[in-house]
Amino acid sequence: MLSSSRAIARIAADRLHQPLWKHPAIARAARLQVSCPKLTPRRPFSLKAKTMADSPHLGYASLDGEFRRKPSVFRNCISSEPGSEFTPEKDRYHLYISWACPWAHRTALVRELKGLTDIISLSVVDWYMGEGGWRFKPDTPGATDDPVNGASWLSDIYFKVNPDYTGRYTVPVLWDKKTSQIVNNESSEIIRMFYTQFDDIIEPQYRGINFYKPADQAKIDEVNEWVYDTINNGVYKSGFASQEDVYIAHVKKVFESLDRVEAMLAKSKYLLGDELTEADIRLYPTIVRFDPVYVQHFKCNIGMIRHDYPHIHDWLRHLYWDYPEFSRTTNFDHIKYHYTRSHKQINPFSITPYGPLPNMVPKSK
Repeated sequence: MLSSSRAIARIAADRLHQPLWKHPAIARAARLQVSCPKLTPRRPFSLKAKTMADSPHLGYASLDGEFRRKPSVFRNCISSEPGSEFTPEKDRYHLYISWACPWAHRTALVRELKGLTDIISLSVVDWYMGEGGWRFKPDTPGATDDPVNGASWLSDIYFKVNPDYTGRYTVPVLWDKKTSQIVNNESSEIIRMFYTQFDDIIEPQYRGINFYKPADQAKIDEVNEWVYDTINNGVYKSGFASQEDVYIAHVKKVFESLDRVEAMLAKSKYLLGDELTEADIRLYPTIVRFDPVYVQHFKCNIGMIRHDYPHIHDWLRHLYWDYPEFSRTTNFDHIKYHYTRSHKQINPFSITPYGPLPNMVPKSK
């Protein structure tokens, strides 16, 4: 549970639209915090903070203008190996996500593709992320409550595990109902658990579907590395940059890599051939957000997918229209509202652009 001073300050900050790290009560609480030695140490936020990077959950640009994503800290694995603390079991695990977050999107997508919807339960936070972080607001269309922990805020779950937690309150979170702890909050690791670890208890038609086959792993890893750095995270490094030269350097890399992806998809149906792989799954959440959000909100406006990248556009529409799992896990309202109304330093009036229209172009056009 949150301490009373932290909870009161968070409510006041949201009501007054005041950055939480500026609130006197939070500043006092921060000076009293003791970092948990098992977690990545993090500098407490205070009134002396110069940028939003000092907030515990919103990581924007540092003083040099660069956005640097903080690493995930819960990194356990579900495994059927003897002696594993976290074994594959039906209804043991719960996944917390946001439809808006591209990293959480990966996990929701693979949960569907692997037929795990009856094995792993799901909660969805509200699209708005204020200074208090993600919250549960079931009256928002597409959002849910938290039936497992009864939390009002995602941060409550992190503090339930560790009352002295000082890191970021991020999604996805893979929760173990049996031991009441976070298994993992790193999307790239969660999706790989989903590929294989539940095969003995899922429906037969989903068994053996592996988007990270041993024969393809080296190629997938190579693509993932540059796609993550320059596209998945590249749009954030462009959008959160606070200096012109930093922004220009990163936005150029975004489009250089999109050119590279375009060339790959000119030769094959998917990134690495005729089969859907993890490389496609990890790229999709960024590309589906590109035209509706990243072009205008993150100033990645050298080109648009629908107008300037015909092979990427065909690949995107194929995944969205031909795979129900991709369209079911893509919520454009949550995506557009989250970015345009949560990032006050980019869009202080919270005006959500009306276009582009439509969000997803039909395959026939």
